[in-house]
Amino acid sequence: MNDPRRVAVIGATGYAGFELARILLRHPQIEKPTFYLRDGASTVHCLTELFPQLRGWGEAPCRPFSVDAVASSGAGTAFLATPHEASLELVSPLLEAGLRVVDLSGAFRFREPETFALWYELPAPPRTLLEQAVYGLPELYSAALPSARLVANPGCYATSVILSLRPLVDVGWVRRDHGIVCDCKSGASGAGKEPKRELHFVEVDENFRAYNLFSHRHTPEITDHIGVAPEDIIFSTHLLPVARGILSTLYVWLDQPRTADEVEALYRQFYAGRPMMRIWPAGRLPELQHVVHTNFCDLGFALDAGGERLVVVSCLDNLGKGAAGQAVQNLNAMLGFEEATALR
Repeated sequence: MNDPRRVAVIGATGYAGFELARILLRHPQIEKPTFYLRDGASTVHCLTELFPQLRGWGEAPCRPFSVDAVASSGAGTAFLATPHEASLELVSPLLEAGLRVVDLSGAFRFREPETFALWYELPAPPRTLLEQAVYGLPELYSAALPSARLVANPGCYATSVILSLRPLVDVGWVRRDHGIVCDCKSGASGAGKEPKRELHFVEVDENFRAYNLFSHRHTPEITDHIGVAPEDIIFSTHLLPVARGILSTLYVWLDQPRTADEVEALYRQFYAGRPMMRIWPAGRLPELQHVVHTNFCDLGFALDAGGERLVVVSCLDNLGKGAAGQAVQNLNAMLGFEEATALR
């Protein structure tokens, strides 16, 4: 009988995989996790050989990956820290083997298979799997997580933007006809570990650039989960010369003049009881240094003197709340643990 508290991490060699290991090795409710390597690293027997930072944290055994190996290990939950195309192949056999899956790729984040095929330029996932996948943003969809067999972990930028805008859109405060601007910046680890020319130190250091304007893959996640039409939003992304962290600045026009107390009260009420959300007092703004190496999302805002133009600033760690930390937050909800277990 597979035990959901026994965890398999598949694809543990990237930045998100390392962050998952760092959190799971100190998780008090999880039995010793096992890490499965897909890249032919069969000579690696412990994750500390790849990440010496983990020495002394506990046993972190590595095994060559196969679905049969995971299924026969007794693990009941699998994290996929794998490329999108790998997740497309692996989710179905893992589910058939009786495991519950938290997928950190973008393969199962969309309601329509054609959306993934269009934005990722890969084969569409099966509709039957999309229909059972839960979008893993606990602040919005926690009620669906305990029974979920497949959780699609959100994108890092999408998490930052959705958590900022969803409260405003839900109460009808946003003037959509005036447009919404999402101006977002991320550290270089958000681009993954594969070597690319534009991510070399000399290209990133003392530099700042925009990329993927009107073509970033997180765009349909944002429009799906804040409930706005694509033509009502501009989503821009930039690369910061730092290792990790996302700072998003959201610009909206409100439907009528509001006070700062009203805006702050809206956010505090919407996220009441959500342990990973920190709402800043009116006029105070979060910074990257407040959230890196944490699983918090910090929200602050400024309102113009007329009360109609609102700027929201959202900060999170792209490897924490934007990836591995959020995946563990989803695991906690799936297994009935306190939501912030091992995350603060």
